[in-house]
Amino acid sequence: MRPDRFEDIPCSVARATGLLGDPWIPMILRECAYGVARFDDYRQRLNIGRNVLSARLERMVETGLLEKWTYQERPRREGYRLTPKGRGAMSVIAAMLRFANDWVFEEGQEPIVLRDLRDGRALRPVVVDEETGEPLSAIPMRPSPGPGFPGDETFQREWFNPAPPGDAVSTDSPAPNPDGG
Repeated sequence: MRPDRFEDIPCSVARATGLLGDPWIPMILRECAYGVARFDDYRQRLNIGRNVLSARLERMVETGLLEKWTYQERPRREGYRLTPKGRGAMSVIAAMLRFANDWVFEEGQEPIVLRDLRDGRALRPVVVDEETGEPLSAIPMRPSPGPGFPGDETFQREWFNPAPPGDAVSTDSPAPNPDGG
């Protein structure tokens, strides 16, 4: 597997991509959420080679997305399960599922629907602002340096190149054209 190419980039999206960007990682996380734990079950369900699966599982354990646990003592057999970090990644997987159901598949052709185990209703995941509960897609926004962003103000201005006040990207209008046209 490729080494993490994004570990030195001061960007949350880049770091998350470093953890989840390999196409097999979200698929393994999905299978974990479905209750799969054993190596051979992952291989069969994902139709993935032993060497590829072994490398991905090892990386996911190293990065804290999964943990190994013993499900049988004699002979010793180990499985994999989500850690709190891995469970946190499930909101990303749910958002990917919603995106695909809305934009990749025709209405009524969605192959997977998440259901609430308590009442069976279909869930429609959406990413919201924690403080207001408002969907992020409805909030005008732009990135700005956080407390962990390196460098001085000049470096930060160059990195973010913020638009003038009032020009934040909104979902109601197209992104501003940097060429002015």
